[in-house]
This record gives sequence, C-alpha cells and structure tokens, in this order.
Amino acid sequence: MAKIRTGRVGEQIKKELSQLIQTEIKDPRIGFITVTGVDVTNDLSQAKVYLSVLGDEEQKAASLKGLEKATGFLRSELGKRIRLRHVPELIFKFDESIAYGSRIEKLLNEIGEREEK
Repeated sequence: MAKIRTGRVGEQIKKELSQLIQTEIKDPRIGFITVTGVDVTNDLSQAKVYLSVLGDEEQKAASLKGLEKATGFLRSELGKRIRLRHVPELIFKFDESIAYGSRIEKLLNEIGEREEK
C-alpha cells in the first residue's frame, strides 16, 4: 500500500514542479527544463527529481544552480498545492537516459548506413 502512495505523491510532485518551474520561477539561469521523473522514498522524506535540460553542459550547470537556489520556494509552493504534512526534500539530478538513447540511435543508424554500402 505504501508503494502506491509514494507513486501517487511522486507523480503529483512531478506535475506541480513542472508547472512551477515553467510559470513561477523567474531566474534567468534556468533554461528550458523538463521534469522527466520523481522518485520518492518510502517515508516521503526525500524526492529525487530527474531533469532534462536543453543546451550544453554550461547551461545545464547554470540551470541546476538556479534550481538549487529556488528549492525553498519550490518546497513551500509544493506544500501549499499538495497539502502534505511534511514536504519532501528535493534533490535535483540530470536524466541522462534521453541523451543515452539518442546516442544509441545514432550509432545504430551509422551501422545501418555502413551495411547498406
């Protein structure tokens, strides 16, 4: 039963965070960010937020710094919107799966082109 609740809380946090980042945060360092997933611990004390950032490594680092500065604001807004007794601590991480998938696809296309020749 606890896994169902953590899954629902994680999905709700993902939905609210993506909306907050797009509309409420005015930090110029934060670029185009997509929240790809949220993993919440069983006791709801921590939430790992996986992000996909459009841009190079410098823009990714700047976006992460901007988000870390806005963590207090994001937690307070989440508390207002979700109405949890304790809002989880937010830990931001980059989701490398999209870049990894596109790299694999590129390599497979190169192999396919070589075989056609």
